[in-house]
Amino acid sequence: MTSIIKVNTIQDAGGNALLTSNGSGTITTNNIGGQNTPYFYGELASAQTVTRGTATKITGMTNDEQDSATAFDGTTFTVPSGQGGRYYIEGAITGNYASIGQDGEETAAHIYKNGSEIKQATVRQSSSSGQNMRTVTTVASGIFNLSASDTIELYATITDASGGNGEVASNRTSIAGYKIIE
Repeated sequence: MTSIIKVNTIQDAGGNALLTSNGSGTITTNNIGGQNTPYFYGELASAQTVTRGTATKITGMTNDEQDSATAFDGTTFTVPSGQGGRYYIEGAITGNYASIGQDGEETAAHIYKNGSEIKQATVRQSSSSGQNMRTVTTVASGIFNLSASDTIELYATITDASGGNGEVASNRTSIAGYKIIE
C-alpha cells in the first residue's frame, strides 16, 4: 500500500517557507542548499579609451546587463546588506591595438575591491612569440571574501607599442560575479 502526502508549502519551525509548489509540478526552493545570489553581469556597451600604461576604471558595462539584487550599476557592484560571504568574480578586458605584430603590447585586467587592486592578469605580445593579433583578451578571476557594502570594479591597463593610448573593445569586455553556495 502506498501513501501520498499533498502539500503546497513546507515550512521550518519559524514559519519560513523552505519549499513551495504551484500545483502544476513547479517547485520553488528557498534556502535549501542556498542560492547563487546575488549575481551580476555586464558587457561594455561602447569602446573606451584608456590612457597608455595607466589602470583605468571601465564604465558603461550595460550591454546584456543582469543583476539579481539591483546592486550593479554598469560600473560598480556593491555587496547588498546581509549578503556578505565568498564570491566568484571575473573580469575580462579585450584590448584593441593600432597595428599587428608590434613588440610590447600588453593588456591587463584588474579587479578592484573598495578602490584597491585584489587581482590582476596580464597578457604581453611579442613578435618573437609568434603572436600577431590586433585584439588580446585577458581574464582576471578569483574567489574573494566580501562583506556588505564592499565594492567591486574592473580596471584595464593597455600598453600599445605604437606609443598611443589604448582602447578597450565593447561587447568583449565584461565583468561578472556571484555569491558561492556554502
